Amino acid sequence: MYVLASFEYSEYLELAISELELKGIKRERILAVPLGKKTEKAKIFDTISQSDGISLIDSALILGTVFMVLGVIYGYVLKWGPIIWGLIGLIAGAVLGFIIDIIPKKKGQNNKKKVKNKTTEVVILVHCDTNQVDEVENTLMSNFALGIGRLDKRE
Repeated sequence: MYVLASFEYSEYLELAISELELKGIKRERILAVPLGKKTEKAKIFDTISQSDGISLIDSALILGTVFMVLGVIYGYVLKWGPIIWGLIGLIAGAVLGFIIDIIPKKKGQNNKKKVKNKTTEVVILVHCDTNQVDEVENTLMSNFALGIGRLDKRE
């Protein structure tokens, strides 16, 4: 029988492994694997099939449209006319929207660097006998496992 558990990397992980060893599970039957962090940067364009939820172009399109409409409306009374003022409004709104989107993202990346080590997850795989499964699960849950699963491996 295999018992899988997910932990945040903390002292509770070490306590859980030590407790399992004290309860008779050999060290060779416990496997701990730290999960890597996502290092991919935000994309400017999201597609229908792949979206990371951090699009940098949404505000640029919205503000570009709003400023373009205002440029066309007021362009009828200004010297260069509605077409030129519409294009100026489009460019100015798009640049402003892009700046508004990118500044909080840059500040958020600096904050992520400070707390980067605190969110690492570790998956533990314990190979134990069928009569030890409940004891192993209770030990893992008492040490704040994020989730637990069983895999019945019949040989």
